[in-house]
Amino acid sequence: MEFATGYSTPFNGTDPDKLIAFAQHAEQCGFEGLYLQDHIALYPGANYGGGELPATLPYFDPLDALSFIAAATQRILLGTGVLLLPHRHPVVLAKRLATIDVLSKGRMRLLTIGIGALPGEAHAAGIDYRTRGRRADEAIDVLRLLWAGGPDGVSHHGEFFDFENLCSYPKPHAATSLPIHIGGSSEAAARRAGLRGDGYFAGGMLTEHERDRQLEIARATAKENGRTDTAIEYTRWGANDMSPERVRQYTEHGVSRLVVNFAGADLAQQLDQMSEFAELHGLTAV
Repeated sequence: MEFATGYSTPFNGTDPDKLIAFAQHAEQCGFEGLYLQDHIALYPGANYGGGELPATLPYFDPLDALSFIAAATQRILLGTGVLLLPHRHPVVLAKRLATIDVLSKGRMRLLTIGIGALPGEAHAAGIDYRTRGRRADEAIDVLRLLWAGGPDGVSHHGEFFDFENLCSYPKPHAATSLPIHIGGSSEAAARRAGLRGDGYFAGGMLTEHERDRQLEIARATAKENGRTDTAIEYTRWGANDMSPERVRQYTEHGVSRLVVNFAGADLAQQLDQMSEFAELHGLTAV
């Protein structure tokens, strides 16, 4: 089991020193990765199904923030939970992600994408909310095509994106592609993970049976398309007070990574919670 943590700017605010202190402590405690959330823009009344999001919540651009974190850390992997892929053009995004990966020496490896749940946000980004799933699927294909392409260029003629003999450099650090994990809580997200994902990050308020069913869907979809079960990493949210026994239960359900938030009242308390969790679960400090 791998353990990662998340940093919430809506909860913690946007103090850059606080962000760096959190990231450095997570690295020192032995956490595998650090995840940041994504919203491009909010609006009064924005509701994602789990409740209304206050329009003034401060969300950093996750990729800019991860670049900032990368410059102040050495080992910790960089993740998004989730990056709203339909809202970004994949040609531009391929360059941005490869740049972060090169500058961090291969640490932009926990990219998790989602399709978004706010129609007004999609509209503001210039996309048809109803097409966001198809747009995300095509964008994943475009990202991988550009990363793998050589000096003669690659071409793509799809429903949403069209280009001829295009070259995208630099490439990811010592790799022909970056892992792309699929985030979501629907059967469509599970199928997307099986068809196109390197991992599945299950969210939402689901029962354990429903989560097991979605993992089965992802694996069955992978098999139907000539992939193996082991090609899909399975990530879940975990609690900062979970016991080793609870972690073993997650393992029995196929989970390979747990992302834990630390919600202390202030930074000092969060860092103490992080240290206690790392000691309890045998994380190796660096």
